[in-house]
Amino acid sequence: MDQLPARPPRLALPDAEPVVALRGLTKRFGKVLANDQITLEIRPGRIKALLGENGAGKSTLMGMLAGRLVPDAGRMEVHGREVRFASAREAIAAGIGMVYQHFMLVEAMTVAENVLLGQEPGFFLSPRDMERRVAELAAQYRLDIDPRARVGDLSMGEKQLVEILKLLARDSRVLIFDEPTAVLTPAETFRLFEALWSMTAQGKAVVFISHKLEEVLAIADEIAVLRSGKVEAELRPEEIGSKADLARIMIGKDVLLEVDRTAAEVREQVLDIRNLNGLGLTDINLDLQRGEVLAVVGVAGNGQKALVEAVCGLTQPPKDTIFILGKPWREYYADPDWKHTLSYIPEDRLGLATMRNKNLVDNMLLTTRKGFRSGPLLQKARAVADTRELVRKYDIKPGRVRVLAWQLSGGNLQKAVLARELYREPRLIVAEQPTQGLDVAATEEVWRRLLDARDMAGILLVTGDLNEALQLADRVAVMYRGRVVAQFPVTDRDQVDKIGLYMAGVTDF
Repeated sequence: MDQLPARPPRLALPDAEPVVALRGLTKRFGKVLANDQITLEIRPGRIKALLGENGAGKSTLMGMLAGRLVPDAGRMEVHGREVRFASAREAIAAGIGMVYQHFMLVEAMTVAENVLLGQEPGFFLSPRDMERRVAELAAQYRLDIDPRARVGDLSMGEKQLVEILKLLARDSRVLIFDEPTAVLTPAETFRLFEALWSMTAQGKAVVFISHKLEEVLAIADEIAVLRSGKVEAELRPEEIGSKADLARIMIGKDVLLEVDRTAAEVREQVLDIRNLNGLGLTDINLDLQRGEVLAVVGVAGNGQKALVEAVCGLTQPPKDTIFILGKPWREYYADPDWKHTLSYIPEDRLGLATMRNKNLVDNMLLTTRKGFRSGPLLQKARAVADTRELVRKYDIKPGRVRVLAWQLSGGNLQKAVLARELYREPRLIVAEQPTQGLDVAATEEVWRRLLDARDMAGILLVTGDLNEALQLADRVAVMYRGRVVAQFPVTDRDQVDKIGLYMAGVTDF
């Protein structure tokens, strides 16, 4: 993020008693020690950033405070009184609310219905009254969302705004945000920051979980760094010299978030999109060769999702507009093989990419099942062995193939999806927001894996992270309102400097 909004004067509450105190909290999942005797205080009028690698225990710790998990040891105090929540409802009643990294929305309902679900007063509210209340709440915090829209039709960024509005509607005194900016555009992030500052100005306490170091340094009053389930350090932003220093504390080593990108041999064409009109798209012409990375960038909601869904077979494009591995779309999807074809790494890693209540073996078989069949029988033992090897190769923690998808941190779940899809040795990879919500170390690993995959595949990278696009891509295509408004090699520095203008629809210079 290049610029962040100027922070208003900090609310002076140096001697305020903590609204929440965590004392020696410990949580285990089987043999895995997720939180090890953690002690933290959360004070009113302050934003406490919780920082750490994927799997460091941040979400587990806040899950206990929010009532989703029960501590194995230690105690929690709210306003000086010990509490033990048996459910999220009890935590909400105590004034503690949390927006989770993985959304909990009813897709068939409208925005207003989702926000007020379970929170309506005892009398009947008409849809118009509900929409008015949610519109007023959204306007109060400058969150741009249509209360009448059906949640299933929203982008990931818009769904995140609905989750935030649900929390704001509860008027909680302690607000926990788990990776809230992971799916937001820069403009939406700015508005969220302003909303958080408005909350703390009213004396609310905010916990901000993030992997984005520049955001943490910009927004936090206090920073707690977790490593391997323990509190590694507690700092104030002014005590930290740079992002590199903060990354070193978090990871335990220097992390540059850069990759050594050397040119790969460009081979046969693997994707050809010709005059694609429809599905909210206009005159899309793109091509991709094996050995190269084409990054599609743009503000969320400008046609990227429709493009990905068409290429990946989720929606049917007009005839003779998309050709995959030399075949027309309909011929390709009539009977695609499981190997040496197209691999899709979706943005929604716990929804579309995996089955949340299935283990890693079953999730491995989602897209590789044909490779483990012997006649009518499934070779489950071989699938277990191969999954175990992928867990080792990709360092997927906690290192057990029977762990359920929802039990993994975001970074480890993404590594599992990436491992599965690269196991298929694809010729075309569609990677949609592949490092969203990942820490710097996990991001570096995903980048390296994708670049290594160029030897076997062409990669269509759809990302809202311009740094990611410029680090990985050979060419960039900028989308605005369903059109590709610019396409150029990353070596064209003049064009690269104009990306921000292209994303805003400015093409006349």
